Amino acid sequence: MYLPKSFHETRADVLHALMRDYPFGTVVMHGADGFVANHLPFELIGDGSLHGHVARGNELANADGAEVLVIFQGADGYISPNWYPSKHETGREVPTWNYAVVHVHGRLRVVNDKAWLRQLLERLTDRHEASQPKPWHVGDAPDDHIEKMLQMIVGIEIDIERIVGKFKLSQNHPDANRAGVLKGLADRGGRRDKELAELMQEAEERRHGG
Repeated sequence: MYLPKSFHETRADVLHALMRDYPFGTVVMHGADGFVANHLPFELIGDGSLHGHVARGNELANADGAEVLVIFQGADGYISPNWYPSKHETGREVPTWNYAVVHVHGRLRVVNDKAWLRQLLERLTDRHEASQPKPWHVGDAPDDHIEKMLQMIVGIEIDIERIVGKFKLSQNHPDANRAGVLKGLADRGGRRDKELAELMQEAEERRHGG
């Protein structure tokens, strides 16, 4: 990944927060026929491993020991040059895209332990059902149905060997331009504009010691 110094995010707590806030990752692996990519939700365990599950027919179910890259994509958005005060002064600005991503490099382990799998499913379900008026729990389904479902999947565990973060949040622009971007995002109010603005605001507070 192209990584200018100004966009390089190294703080573990910031990287882990993005992975927890945006747990749907893309797993990239080099297989027998070239690169393959799969998309699935993960649970970050402590700061050392990722847990997930896939169907038994998935390539990852037969990839025990494989080296993989997992990409977590955070908030992103188009940045108009019209938002920069410097554009109105000089005209020397162009569009860009702001975003935050985390790349996790590690080695995959396939898990066939049903107890491990059920505990994972219960944790994932409880987390993502928490905001529902009446959360659904794995135990709400008949035991024979859950048993059948468990036979159709395998667990995967990825030990984190290296983690790289890129937070491109207009750090290469002067204060006035960054303020213009924050206002532009607020005015546009798109699907992820609020989340992107929050990331930028956090970066501004760290920059100024807030």
